[in-house]
Amino acid sequence: LALYFHIGEREEKCIIEDTPSDTLVVGNYKVQRWDIHKHDFLESAPGLGMFVTVTSPSGEVLLSKLYGPQGTFSFTSYLSGEHIICFQSNSTRFAVIAGSKLRLHLDIRVGEHFLDESAIQTKDKVDEVNVRLEHLIEQIHHVTREQDYEREREEKFRKTSEETNSNILWWAIVQTLILISIGIWQIKSLRDFFISKKLV
Repeated sequence: LALYFHIGEREEKCIIEDTPSDTLVVGNYKVQRWDIHKHDFLESAPGLGMFVTVTSPSGEVLLSKLYGPQGTFSFTSYLSGEHIICFQSNSTRFAVIAGSKLRLHLDIRVGEHFLDESAIQTKDKVDEVNVRLEHLIEQIHHVTREQDYEREREEKFRKTSEETNSNILWWAIVQTLILISIGIWQIKSLRDFFISKKLV
C-alpha cells in the first residue's frame, strides 16, 4: 500500500489496515511542509516529527512513538482484524498559525520479509540457495496465514448470510399466517353480516 495524503499541522489522521494475526507490518513515511512563498511542498520538513500510534482491533495500543520528518515504523499484529494507524505532527505552533498543510507520503508493507541482496552476494552459492529458500518459506507462511484469515472472514460472512436468510424466511411465514388469519376473519365477518341482514 503506497499513498500520500494532506494533513494539518495539529490534525490527526488515521488509516485502517486489515491484517491477519502474527503478521509483521512495516511502514515508511516522509513528511513535506507547504511553502507559502514557493507555493509548493518542500522536499523535507526539518524539525517536524510525527507521532505514530497503532491500535489493535481489541483497542490495545501496539505502538506509540515520536519519529522524525521521515522514518520507518513496524509492529506485529497479534489479533486478526482492523488495525488503526494514526499520524499527528509534533508541531508546537499556536493553533492560529498552525494551519500549514503537510503532505505525508506513506508506504505500508504487510507480511513481507525482504532479502538483503548485499548479504547474498557475499555468500557462496549454497548459502545463497539456503537464504532464498528461507525467504520463500517465510513468504509461504505469510500466504498461508493470509488465506486462513480470508477463510475465517468468508465463514463469518456466510454465517451472517445464512442467519439473515433464515430470519427473512421466518418473517415471510409469519406474514403469510397473519394475512391468512385476516382473510379468514374478514370472510367470517362478512358472512355473519349477510346472515344478520338476512341476505343469505
